[in-house]
Amino acid sequence: MKMIILAFLISISGMLQSQDTIKLYQVVPNSKPSTVKEQSETDAGGITRISNVTTPEMIMYQPEKPNGTAVLICPGGGYRILAISHEGHDVAKVLSKWGVTAFVLKYRLPDDKTMMNKSIGPLQDAERAMQIIRTNAKKWGINAKKIGVMGFSAGGHLAASLSVKYKEQLIENPKHISFRPDFSVLVYPVISFTDSLTHSGSRDNLIGKTPSSFLIKKYSNELLVDKKTPPAFLVHAKDDGAVPVGNSIAYYNALQQLHIPSAIRYFDKGGHGFGMYNKKETGEWMDDLKAWMKQLGFL
Repeated sequence: MKMIILAFLISISGMLQSQDTIKLYQVVPNSKPSTVKEQSETDAGGITRISNVTTPEMIMYQPEKPNGTAVLICPGGGYRILAISHEGHDVAKVLSKWGVTAFVLKYRLPDDKTMMNKSIGPLQDAERAMQIIRTNAKKWGINAKKIGVMGFSAGGHLAASLSVKYKEQLIENPKHISFRPDFSVLVYPVISFTDSLTHSGSRDNLIGKTPSSFLIKKYSNELLVDKKTPPAFLVHAKDDGAVPVGNSIAYYNALQQLHIPSAIRYFDKGGHGFGMYNKKETGEWMDDLKAWMKQLGFL
């Protein structure tokens, strides 16, 4: 009897969170032939890291009863790897329980061996993902005006880049689909490429070890905020030794100056890379995010 009940519960769980993998392109733009092969490793703690991504795709988590909101999730990893489990799939599963249709983005990682211009590859994939989601919104039970982006660490830089560079069309877009997210969630994000704030690994991997002052400004998202930048919810630990909390503060201040709805959930302790669960402090930031999304009408 217990085995029957267990099997039933597993079956119901699968029904609640159906998944589909969607390739972003038939022909990947800005790519060149290479022998690079994708790799995936899972450590003893159960965290899966993917490297050498050359075929970008997104994994869709569909709730049983979609509420109309969707979120595109960009895992972090310093633009070197993707921490795709605790900053991707695990998050999507929670969001789908809220009724949110979640998409985990497996974006290309900057590499001169696989791309003609490595600095635009990740943003091309984020644009294409938003294009696909908006194009299929009605079919998937999504409100095209309630599509957000979430990013962790370097994925936060990508999510913020999409939020401030939504007019920079790096892919073909004949139907003029908007790439602009309706809101963003930035978790211990790399925002700035300035010397005082940046995470050097992310900057080096995306734009090289000796970038010009022009490139540094072009990829420092706090300098690009305008009146149409979407609202943002930020999460950061003050003791983050990898990505200084000043990144989130700079972006938050830029939004506040333009009266764009925004909030920061600070932790005194937590370091970097804790995902949804900061084990060094009590209080779940996902609960605060849920309340913020309700306040803005996204839940």
